[in-house]
Amino acid sequence: MNAPHLAPLERPSEATLKSLVAELQSRFGSRTVTSAAVREQHGHTLTWLANQPPDVVVYPETTEEVSEIVRLCAATRVPVIPFGIGSSLEGHVNAPFGGVSIDTSRMKRILHVHEEDLDCTVEAGVTRKELNEFLRDRGLFFPIDPGADASLGGMAATRASGTNAVRYGTMRDNVVSLRAVLPNGDIVQTARRARKSSAGYDLTRLLVGSEGTLGILTEVTLRLHGLPEAVSAGICPFPSVKAACDAVIMTIQSGLPIARIELLDEVMVGACNTHSKLDLPEKPLLLVEFHGTETGVAEQAERFGAFAEEFGGGPFEWATKAEERTRLWTARHNAYWAANGLRPGAKPLATDVCVPISRLAECVDETKRDIAASRLIAPIVGHVGDGNFHVQPLIDMDDSAEVEAGIAFVDRLVERALAMEGTCTGEHGVGQKKMKFLESEFGPVALDLMRTLKRAIDPHNIMNPGKIFSV
Repeated sequence: MNAPHLAPLERPSEATLKSLVAELQSRFGSRTVTSAAVREQHGHTLTWLANQPPDVVVYPETTEEVSEIVRLCAATRVPVIPFGIGSSLEGHVNAPFGGVSIDTSRMKRILHVHEEDLDCTVEAGVTRKELNEFLRDRGLFFPIDPGADASLGGMAATRASGTNAVRYGTMRDNVVSLRAVLPNGDIVQTARRARKSSAGYDLTRLLVGSEGTLGILTEVTLRLHGLPEAVSAGICPFPSVKAACDAVIMTIQSGLPIARIELLDEVMVGACNTHSKLDLPEKPLLLVEFHGTETGVAEQAERFGAFAEEFGGGPFEWATKAEERTRLWTARHNAYWAANGLRPGAKPLATDVCVPISRLAECVDETKRDIAASRLIAPIVGHVGDGNFHVQPLIDMDDSAEVEAGIAFVDRLVERALAMEGTCTGEHGVGQKKMKFLESEFGPVALDLMRTLKRAIDPHNIMNPGKIFSV
């Protein structure tokens, strides 16, 4: 298949922007913002990618308002960049061609909760913590937990996962249906609420993970789960990251229904101890959690302890109180900020890969040796129950040799994962930073098919341009 190139895109002219901004202000008033500070906030800021702010930020409050904004942009071929809370690490919210950032943070309604069907429908700006706070008294929860209190629309757009994915799956597995605004302003509903369907193309899965390049997600229907009767968490140190990963592999292959199993290498443990004022043993560490009945949780913990012991792990310490568990998981979720504290003034080059679980120990062990040989400060943390781990090199941007070493390290990390039949990104997404790896991962035919879909849906390439595909 030889897909035609996407339409070339240039920054809108000053006259076009002036006219568009005036029209947006007339319709949305103070919810149309052009201040430099707000525009910069809506560009990428979390890693060393340059900040590329939009020309204007608009705050819609309904799907119909999003549609109205997109129609105005489509008529003038001005780029549209969806924005949730901006927690992406791959430059998804940057505006390399300028344009309009559509910030969905005011779309906060929880529209329906169907307790009997274990699903709910929310607007895109609702965050995962806000939803779980609302659901708690109903005995339900939404399990996908990427760490940041991300918006659910953004989580669906980037196909997020996180600490609970080993048991509950990713956003791909937990999104039932979507409502979205297409690049011409049309509104589409991708599916009904039935748990399965054989009707037509799977438009839901097409838009989940599309990173805003095919449309703007405005409503998300999600699978819910009952709160477990018992929850138990604990920590287990290991003599090496390989030993810890081998214990993970045995745990998963045995079918043990573990809810969370996170790896922190000794560098990340030290960073978390300092940042979160903990006293965890500064060795490679597994942080685990079990969900179920009181009896089931106790049996699962005992089996896991036996697996860990086989690989030199221990002692296995339980966090028996809810506040102790919360403290541990809060420290884990703050690992990004903790790692940054290891080298003040340096820029993080946060990245992730994912490999088949059988190759996990080999991949992490080789990566640790690569870090040492490269003389980088690069802590590792990972959702290792599904073969996904993150590395965060901290780079002195004034040292050109170190910048080159950091880029070369990430290239080798991805090559290593692909050689093991893995992927260049398990959950961060492609955004701007990982576009160059897609052809190696998928091959030219699959990549051309993706471009064909993009061109068919967004022929003028206005929807989050400069992401996933180079133009």
